[in-house]
Amino acid sequence: MDQPPVMLGREDTPSGEVALRRRGDVLELVVDGAFAMDTVDTSTEVLLATEALRRHPAPARVLVGGLGLGFTARAVLGDTRVGRVDVVELAAPLVRWARAGLAPELADLEGERCRLHVADVAAVLRGEGGPTGPWDVVLLDVDNGPDFLVHAGNAGLYAPAGLAASREALAPGGLLVVWSSHVAPALLAALHAVAGPGDTVLETVLPVVRDGRSLDYALYHLGRAAG
Repeated sequence: MDQPPVMLGREDTPSGEVALRRRGDVLELVVDGAFAMDTVDTSTEVLLATEALRRHPAPARVLVGGLGLGFTARAVLGDTRVGRVDVVELAAPLVRWARAGLAPELADLEGERCRLHVADVAAVLRGEGGPTGPWDVVLLDVDNGPDFLVHAGNAGLYAPAGLAASREALAPGGLLVVWSSHVAPALLAALHAVAGPGDTVLETVLPVVRDGRSLDYALYHLGRAAG
């Protein structure tokens, strides 16, 4: 990992610079100068999808907030019960690079079952443009968690008002899952605050070893009551 990075794409956006680069075999995504993710360990991005889909009996429509490097969306498409996936990404260059196949990890996502949308997922969940719900499953991975934001403006997504909008975008019996690179007690409390009668709230801690360090990533679930 001491190799110098090879820049695949770099572009300024209204929300800051987006850069896609490769360091040896590792693909890295950097947003506004901050590390967002890489391909060293994508297990929890995949678990975000597989755990949510495992908990839903009929996940026909899925919203993925944050394209990242495509691993969550690809895992969703691996479930044949899913008929439609809406991937909402704020950074237009990243969507364009994915469509152009700039990196194999991002290539060939869009098709009959999957659409990529350039939009703010918070606005989409409020019904303010972009694809419309309701969705059976909403997966949010737009930051490194509520305490390590890629964009400061994303803070509202994890506040009670933002989480309430996410809940309202769910079909009855739907499931919201938020990925975090850390255990987030405030997020868990906010989910409990917006949960309705019969809803379920769950925290799943995911131990990960990265670069010789033991870390605790987490998934936060809110299941909307079916009735």
